Amino acid sequence: MSSSAGNQVRASHILIKHQGSRRKASWKDPEGAIIKNTTRDSAVSQLKALHDDIISGKAKFDDLASRYSDCSSAKRGGDLGPFGKGQMQKPFEEATFALKVGEMSDIVDTDSGVHIIMRTG
Repeated sequence: MSSSAGNQVRASHILIKHQGSRRKASWKDPEGAIIKNTTRDSAVSQLKALHDDIISGKAKFDDLASRYSDCSSAKRGGDLGPFGKGQMQKPFEEATFALKVGEMSDIVDTDSGVHIIMRTG
């Protein structure tokens, strides 16, 4: 069966990796020196501060994603493009599909690190 619009979402995210992440390197930390020394709690604190700045209107999601996200999607303001079920890690997928377009998630934990997700489509 081909995928229809109802089976796909579009989202942007901000990923902060930490010492428990499965891959301890990123575009902004290729050697993983910072990531290996970042606790999960510290990563969550960073994300909560970014989340608060977005909610308060101090900053825009895509600007913060471009600056702070450990995902290579940072160069697109965190945009992951459209995806369907089974393409992302389960906690990420479930959180994204549960959001309405324009809504932002709380902290979401995956094997990659901690995220905040904005559903865009």
